[in-house]
Amino acid sequence: MADVGLRVAKVLIPGMPVIGDGVHRDVGVRAEVEPLVGSMVFTQRVDQRMQGPSPTQPIRPTAEGRGTIEAPNWLVVTVVALCGTVVTLQQTLVVTVLPDFPQLLNTSADNASWLVTATLLTGAVSTPIVGRLADMFGKRRLMLACLATLLAGSVVAGVSGSLAMLVIGRSLQGVGAALIPVGISILRDVLPAERINVAVALMGATLGLGGALGLLLSGTIYQTLGWHSLFWLAAALAVILLVAVRLLVPESLVRTGGRFDYLGAVLLSVAVSALLLAISKSGSWGWTSLATIASFLVAIVVFLAWVPFQLRINDPLVDIRTTTERPVLLANSATFLVGIAMFVNLLVTVQLLQIPPVAGYGFGLTSTQAGLAMAPSGLATIAMAPVAATFIGRLGPKVTLISGMLVMAAGYGGLIFGMDSLSLVVVSSTVAAMGGSVASAAIPILIMRSVPITETASANGLNGLVRSIGMAISSAAVAALLTASTIAVGPVLLPSASAFENVLWLAAGVSVVAALIGLPLPGRNAPVAARPAGARLEQVVRGVVRATGGPVPRAVVAVIRPDGEQIDWSRVEPDGGFALALPGAGRYVAVTSADGWAPQSELFDHTGVATVHDIVLQRPLTLHGRIRSTDDAGDAMVALTRPTGEVVATTRTDPTGAYTLPLPRAGQYVITAVDAAAQQCLSRSVTVTGQSMTIDIEPGAPAVRHVKL
Repeated sequence: MADVGLRVAKVLIPGMPVIGDGVHRDVGVRAEVEPLVGSMVFTQRVDQRMQGPSPTQPIRPTAEGRGTIEAPNWLVVTVVALCGTVVTLQQTLVVTVLPDFPQLLNTSADNASWLVTATLLTGAVSTPIVGRLADMFGKRRLMLACLATLLAGSVVAGVSGSLAMLVIGRSLQGVGAALIPVGISILRDVLPAERINVAVALMGATLGLGGALGLLLSGTIYQTLGWHSLFWLAAALAVILLVAVRLLVPESLVRTGGRFDYLGAVLLSVAVSALLLAISKSGSWGWTSLATIASFLVAIVVFLAWVPFQLRINDPLVDIRTTTERPVLLANSATFLVGIAMFVNLLVTVQLLQIPPVAGYGFGLTSTQAGLAMAPSGLATIAMAPVAATFIGRLGPKVTLISGMLVMAAGYGGLIFGMDSLSLVVVSSTVAAMGGSVASAAIPILIMRSVPITETASANGLNGLVRSIGMAISSAAVAALLTASTIAVGPVLLPSASAFENVLWLAAGVSVVAALIGLPLPGRNAPVAARPAGARLEQVVRGVVRATGGPVPRAVVAVIRPDGEQIDWSRVEPDGGFALALPGAGRYVAVTSADGWAPQSELFDHTGVATVHDIVLQRPLTLHGRIRSTDDAGDAMVALTRPTGEVVATTRTDPTGAYTLPLPRAGQYVITAVDAAAQQCLSRSVTVTGQSMTIDIEPGAPAVRHVKL
């Protein structure tokens, strides 16, 4: 920037703190860049506690980061993808055995259903919490913690002999659900940019593969080795992956720091648990029962308390403002519908294959045969991973999401009109699974394009929670629709063919709606907060946006390269703090915007050492002018009100009649001057925009001048 001069303010003696301006200074070298013309101030400080490897040396993480083996990228992706496969595998291992658990455990069918409900609850609750912890303390570290918890749950379930112990084991296994969003986030952090699409697509494909394998293996293992062996299989896989992750998966160096929001985690856990309980148990409790209604009320009340709390505190569990931005909101909405549609395929197809033909439809397959019939859909999800990656790279994640959901809708159409043909059912189910795999690959890319790099794990964790809620609603809706229309086959009531058709029409409609939701998403050329090709690991740079009066909350800091490539952005916390991830040494541009302040851009050189960059805003936006009703308009009162009557701000004029008011939000206002000495009142309507304005108040038409900054 031509108008920016460099001034080295001070070189500190090591160990000597900088004091005097009321802002904490870390020990190190400080340089200030001040404009020769203008009011931008940029302060750079070396944070010795966050120093990384020398920028002149290749980044080779230590044992904490990489482990003991320098693994190729494909092996890292394989290990992380297998973590997702094991998660979905253990979720479906008990599905085919669930009808036998009441007899095996000497309990009721309603009690046995907790073996699925408990896993769903703990998975949904832990996913956003683990995502936030992963952003703070390291993604690989939290992957290891989740695998250890999954292992502990599998062992508890494997040695259990009662329903209570088995439910505890299944609850611990549910924590493993967080492996999927955290795994996706670590792939973004440790892989070159050109490999991310394929890796994320493969991770999304594991959702379908694990479910298909669970259905395929569980029946055979249960019949030959007993039901305890199902959990010992999960335990063995968890041990293998614990070792593999520890040795082969590098740790991400992108960490946000800050404090963990314990109260926010508790409130969200209560709200989500109450909501999922109401949804998943409504079939046995009844939709109008006291327990169901009370659970819904608890969820609503706690959630209404949680949202404003998240907006008010520093370091919230979930960044509500980012979550409600249109791209993230639309992506999460699509995820909710994808969760519904994909789970219908799993639930309905398996039942349809096992219904005896005497019902007038169905094929009477055993659980093992049904699992084999579902195997093509699981294999197809893996085969679609490179296809989805190609679509994302060439067409963008938006088109990929829309295409995937339309393919899924077509698959459900085939199921509706091909229910009497086993081959058509298998093919249509596979087509639906392929569409879901493609859509699932696009959604994490959409999420990571729209959130700061330092929040990818928590954003994907919230996305995982939304998916879990969709799956729970899918399960409840399928159960309600299939029991609404039944036929008697001997002493057994089975769903009618029309009931299955209603469920499939619902899934097809949901798929089409998800595709429509994708239309307003950013297109292929939307800015991407991603690491440039070839770069390996980012360094987190922190700072505070402040002004003369203290920190400036609700600001946004974006970092771009001088050629316009977007690097990262951060929404400023209530205390003015922000965190950005930079891919290494180089020249960058920081663009800061905040309500009531002129936008500010600052060119700076990042040395590759973790630093603290404070941004000082010095150009407030104002509404100002002069009262010209008399020769002496000093000490007159000027008030700004809304058309509805509320007072926004007041001030008094100086001896020359000049006044200055802080610029309010854009909209219609009324400005009133009260000149007590001249016994006059003047009011004018004014339309406020996002720039400073000069309004002279006098009888007749006001003089309004917009000042562009």
